[in-house]
Amino acid sequence: MAAGTTVDHLTETYRAHYRSLLGLAALLLDDTASCEDVVQEAFIRVHSARNRVRDPEKTLAYLRQTVVNLSRSALRRRILGLKLLSKPMPDMASAEEGAYEQLERDQLIKAMRGLQRRQREVLVLRYFADMTEAQVAEVLGLSIGSVKAYGSRGIAALRVAMEAPA
Repeated sequence: MAAGTTVDHLTETYRAHYRSLLGLAALLLDDTASCEDVVQEAFIRVHSARNRVRDPEKTLAYLRQTVVNLSRSALRRRILGLKLLSKPMPDMASAEEGAYEQLERDQLIKAMRGLQRRQREVLVLRYFADMTEAQVAEVLGLSIGSVKAYGSRGIAALRVAMEAPA
């Protein structure tokens, strides 16, 4: 039998981790349909390359990395689409339409989008996906020291952004 992840192992990984990978994509993207597409595409790509995954225990890490990379690609396509789009995007909903909690969440999302890409990715993986620094380092291809530095700078920048008057 060839080395690599088996179809059964990948199916089991899909059942066990689909929701968490969907949550990861949701933190990097902003609409459910795109998140579902990204996660499905990640599983398809890892399935196609399953013989290259030498250690089946790393299947989830490959999936996470693929979700992050596909999310980046989706965002790049959106940015390009926005540059080509001539009409302005609609403003944030009025205060009457949302509660205070929603406004605070919007402020956090805006602050997160204002971070450098690596800072945002580290914070999302570390705190929203509840990954260890070592796991974040592996997924993003960084050293643990870089993960700590990006995380620290990202949190400091979020504090400043959240304290600034709206």
